[in-house]
Amino acid sequence: MLQRFQRPTSVGGKQMNIHEYQAKQLFERFDIATPKGAPAETSQEAEKVAASLGSLDLVVKAQIHAGGRGKGVFTNGFKGGVQLVATAAEAGEVAGKMLGQRLVTHQTGPAGKVVRKVLIAESVNIAREVYFAILMDRTTGTPVVVTSTEGGVEIEKVAEEHPEKIIREPVHPLLGLQPYQALKLARRLEFQDRLRAASKLFINLYKLFISLDCLMVEINPLVVTKKGEVFALDAKFNFDDNALYRHKEIVEFRDIHEEDPREVEASKFNLNYIGLDGNIACLVNGAGLAMATMDIIKYAGGEPANFLDVGGGSTEQQVIEAFKILISDPNVKAILVNIFGGIMRCDVIAQGIIDAVKTVSLPVPLVVRLEGTNVELGKKLLQDSKLLIQAAPNLSEAAKMVVAATT
Repeated sequence: MLQRFQRPTSVGGKQMNIHEYQAKQLFERFDIATPKGAPAETSQEAEKVAASLGSLDLVVKAQIHAGGRGKGVFTNGFKGGVQLVATAAEAGEVAGKMLGQRLVTHQTGPAGKVVRKVLIAESVNIAREVYFAILMDRTTGTPVVVTSTEGGVEIEKVAEEHPEKIIREPVHPLLGLQPYQALKLARRLEFQDRLRAASKLFINLYKLFISLDCLMVEINPLVVTKKGEVFALDAKFNFDDNALYRHKEIVEFRDIHEEDPREVEASKFNLNYIGLDGNIACLVNGAGLAMATMDIIKYAGGEPANFLDVGGGSTEQQVIEAFKILISDPNVKAILVNIFGGIMRCDVIAQGIIDAVKTVSLPVPLVVRLEGTNVELGKKLLQDSKLLIQAAPNLSEAAKMVVAATT
């Protein structure tokens, strides 16, 4: 199993995802072999890009943050978000059927995602596919290469069914990926007479990984063409949120159209928000407490509508904005505020709650559980406000109260 090497996650919509055409730009920046290509926003632009590539074999790829594009279906009936074309005119025609349309895949849900750009790239005849990734080992806190001869499929499935086919190569955090390690990996991946090209690609991928403060760079597939070329075809990137201030060029890659509008709004106020499918909204300080709150709501028979962590040093204004985001979800039937005051004082949260209720004219029941620093003052503020706020003595009772409020 790959439990030690699970793909990193984050909260609050801050995890940077990038499009395939943007990944290709990073490949070119670090001299990583990849087929030539460029994005287009209109059918005319797609035709122009295709003509500039001067190739008879091209591929048009819908650009959305979701997997399964090739097997996806557009809401206009057009099938396949990845299409092979032979001429520039055909590239423009196919792009016209994709752009502005919603593409539904197994990862988008039934609503699909709007395609605003397509990638026009050279098509390659693939002889063989491998999987290659560099990520952080959670146990040691150092980089590790995880690779396999079984490319083009889900690595988790390979790890479960054929663990012997998973190759792991730890990387020294100061020395980096050494040439002998790259050569060893190339041999184990059976690159044979393409050892030099494969080793160079591995070394440059590691340079990219370190230089851009990545948490993961996953190439699936890494291919050998029938001409013997070694190419990185597609990639998934995860960047360290805490290091993005050093990489403005990466931040500019952000496509807010691909994100939940509520998450985008939350990020403006440094709130950590993730929308869910339930009807009980949560406002909590601390990621661990938020997870526990969602669990106890489930235990009480309810369904959480979101994860919202206001952090340890939130202001009254942030609390007000948090409430605005919560009630923007039409599925929300009640709100549970669960605050443990450490750095965050309960009286500050209480005043923020009062101001928020007055500002947004709260349309749903509100249950509040406070504990910690200045808790008595916080409770007194809530009581003296004369607002319709239900105070709970503990989290268990709070969960029961908020679930009851939805029925």
